[in-house]
Amino acid sequence: MRLLELQSVSSFYGNVQALRQVSLHVDEGEVVTLLGANGAGKSTTLRTISGLVSPAEGTILLGGEPIQRLSPEAIVRRGIAHVPEGRRIFPGLTVTENIQLGASNRGRLSKAELARDVEEMFTIFPDLKRLSRALGWSLSGGQQQMLAVARGLMARPRLLLLDEPSLGLAPIIVQQLFGVIRDIRARGMTILLVEQNANMALSVADRGYVLETGRLITEGRPQELLNNEEVRAAYLGGGHQAVGA
Repeated sequence: MRLLELQSVSSFYGNVQALRQVSLHVDEGEVVTLLGANGAGKSTTLRTISGLVSPAEGTILLGGEPIQRLSPEAIVRRGIAHVPEGRRIFPGLTVTENIQLGASNRGRLSKAELARDVEEMFTIFPDLKRLSRALGWSLSGGQQQMLAVARGLMARPRLLLLDEPSLGLAPIIVQQLFGVIRDIRARGMTILLVEQNANMALSVADRGYVLETGRLITEGRPQELLNNEEVRAAYLGGGHQAVGA
């Protein structure tokens, strides 16, 4: 089933056109990645989907229903959770409090329901359990990123938007993070992933799109993109690397 579809979407930042007639889709249960250089429009695509940027033209469908004129709050309630670049956790709140805030779109939950869902997040992110009472500012960059993803999952979204989750993290932490993404995927979560580390992104994705100056220039399965000479030269360091499971 097609969960998300963008039809000829264009967006502007001020007088600068950031997206030009972008059309893409994400099927239920898929992990789809957006690749491209800095400034290509990847983050703008996610921000347009989540309502933080209003499209100048085009249609955005979630489950077949148009959402492009809804507020960000209404889009969250429809089932889209956006984990933005830069983590943006609440530094003065504890890990548990940060996670609990992720459920704010779900109406009034009982204490038992909230505790159960927080415990589920600790199952997915065991490192956060031992830090449950720690304040957000005291966490490492990798721990903050895990917390940001956990907060997004607490919304029980139909679609999770992940923007540059590995940015600024050490390689070993990146490996751990993508292990979590594989776990989330195995649980049935649908994900649209923006990621500078193209090889890592393709290792977890079912399909990928490549953006260049606001336009989609190609799309395909991970192996197809890895075999594309232009994509390899521009985004994969020019070398062929096998896609992981």
